[in-house]
Amino acid sequence: MNAGLMRRAVAATVAATALATLSACGAATDPAPSTNAKDAVAGPHIAEDAKLHDALPAAIKASGTVRVAADVPYPPFAMFVTEGSSELTGLDYDLGQALGAKLGVKVVFTPQRFNGILPALQAGKFDAAMSAITDSRERQKVVDFVDYSRSGSGIMVADGNPARIATLEDLCGKKVGVQAATNQLRLLNAQQAACTAKGRRHIEIQTFPKDSDAQLALRSGNVVADVITKPVAGWTAKTADGGKAFDLVEDAKAPGGYHASPNGIAVSKKSPQLTAAIQKALQALIDEGALTKICDKYGVASIAVKEATKNAAVD
Repeated sequence: MNAGLMRRAVAATVAATALATLSACGAATDPAPSTNAKDAVAGPHIAEDAKLHDALPAAIKASGTVRVAADVPYPPFAMFVTEGSSELTGLDYDLGQALGAKLGVKVVFTPQRFNGILPALQAGKFDAAMSAITDSRERQKVVDFVDYSRSGSGIMVADGNPARIATLEDLCGKKVGVQAATNQLRLLNAQQAACTAKGRRHIEIQTFPKDSDAQLALRSGNVVADVITKPVAGWTAKTADGGKAFDLVEDAKAPGGYHASPNGIAVSKKSPQLTAAIQKALQALIDEGALTKICDKYGVASIAVKEATKNAAVD
């Protein structure tokens, strides 16, 4: 999760797809119920690993709870199940429950404003943070990351992909929608040189104040594609009009999206024991196929990593 612009784009996407399960949160403080009694989480059965439980810090074993901060709503990573409810769902939430089941503890999520998450983690108010947080060298100065996904920009097309878009290069010479002042607009502008090098016409970029406007242009056929963050594109394609409005383009050369960067579970540097336990638990979920199944539930199986790394960002 990088800029505030991305968050505003996500909020617009929510409005456009009429996700009635979401509600504005602000600075809510009541933790969402968290039940992970070692049963199904997004499909797979998660069995507790006693050795991993024993490897947890003594304080967490004593309380039986891992306290997690998350920015809500931020679909598809964290959302309210119903409007006005504190009960949560989403990719990060499901992954948290799966990790809790593997570690033999409860994982309780508490909504927090994004810019206050890492300070609260450093202050000891939480044990970890799961909010599609981009792992960066700058953030690694204050927290450690256990990386579980890589995501970047994605291409969303009309249902059935009538323009047969398969790669970023296929956008050359075509009308493409994008929200103004975003990383996705910078991506399209940078692609123009590649179009020229291939002897093709430039992309006809159409910018919009909100991504919901770009989606309307895609629905009406005024553009052939909408370039947004890949997790949002996958979730919107899966949910809008029951999955019948849009499709997500899957480019085999960019499985996590274009210019993908790692997203991680943030843990205080004061708790290396917890970081190590989470990393081993995540690797177990990867090996069992649970991580991919959880990501697939939200339309973005391709952002799941194949190895649980620590502080994978290099820039």
